Amino acid sequence: MNIEAFRDYCIAKKGITEEFPFDKHTLVFKVMGKMFALCSLERQPTQVNLKCDPEKAIILREEYDGKIIPGYHMSKVHWNTVLIKEISPTLTKELIDHSYNLVVSKLTKKLKAQLDSLSE
Repeated sequence: MNIEAFRDYCIAKKGITEEFPFDKHTLVFKVMGKMFALCSLERQPTQVNLKCDPEKAIILREEYDGKIIPGYHMSKVHWNTVLIKEISPTLTKELIDHSYNLVVSKLTKKLKAQLDSLSE
């Protein structure tokens, strides 16, 4: 998967905004104001950071050694850095969905209701 396909998949989700809060090279995707994915537009090979359940993160890092690593400049417990050109697009989408769903599950009742009221 390339960075354009990654972006397209992320922004197609409900309640998404994209912004550059850190610098002009780091694109951040948020659901209802909460970050679930970010990517550097300059780093090579192409890398993205995705939120992940801590236990699942360990398993993924072992299974995809060197392709999925502890989150670069992020909490190493809750974030993975994924080299998206090194894994299948299907797995990348699954990891995006996992990150998105993890963040949505932690939203307040009010934000969940707002998200549910949005049309797809």
